[in-house]
Amino acid sequence: MQITSTDMNLAARVQRLTKIYGRDASEVCALDGVSVGIRRGEFTAIMGPSGSGKSTLMHIMAGLDAPTSGQAWIGDTDITGLSDLELTVLRRRRVGFVFQGFNLIPTLDARGNIMLPFDLDGRRPSALEAARIDGLVETLGLDARLGHRPHQLSGGQQQRVAIARALATAPDLVFADEPTGNLDSRSGREVLSLLATASREHGQSIAMVTHDPIAASHADRVLFLGDGRIVADKPRQSAEEISAYMLAAELGTAGVGLADAGAAEPTATGVVRS
Repeated sequence: MQITSTDMNLAARVQRLTKIYGRDASEVCALDGVSVGIRRGEFTAIMGPSGSGKSTLMHIMAGLDAPTSGQAWIGDTDITGLSDLELTVLRRRRVGFVFQGFNLIPTLDARGNIMLPFDLDGRRPSALEAARIDGLVETLGLDARLGHRPHQLSGGQQQRVAIARALATAPDLVFADEPTGNLDSRSGREVLSLLATASREHGQSIAMVTHDPIAASHADRVLFLGDGRIVADKPRQSAEEISAYMLAAELGTAGVGLADAGAAEPTATGVVRS
């Protein structure tokens, strides 16, 4: 009997994932046999130095890139064998995205941007989805901004619209790529608090790629990547603990008890074991 992501309470997972760019002398191994799961209802931060593979891992887990070898699942769907059209439909219906650059459509107002996933899917929200969207708009404080276009909104307000759009369809998983990178510190804290609340109070699964220890300290779990492998998997950490670990890793003095985690299997709790 095959164990599924649902059995393991995972929103997404990858197994023995490898990604190689280039050929011969220019070959670069971005991911080296990574296996890990993102637990349902949990806020996970993915960290690592530039070139560690964190963005590549997110892109493959989200179906935006294909691995050289290995498998990736969103829920119980193996996405590595899907066509481009199938991936497009899956992302639209089951994945949410929050980007550093907001990625709002400039010709649409805030309401139009929030409703974009439904428009692209050629349907109107159900009564339950409409109620969910109304709740998101109220929670995010966007009631008075729904008729405003992106250029009429502050950076923090634009990111709130992006979060509402990402959560509108109640996706299996939300990927946040440096979501506070273009925000001032106050707006950044508000956005991180909103993401944490979405996970804690609404059971939303969130995977956030970040280089910022303060941002990562809002997460329930922190995955550290190095040289294309997962080198540590830690529960909630303070910004100081994360900074200390990253400094020690750069100096080669971190006690990495999970050095072989990249070749491990995701367990029923989503924790990578060596």
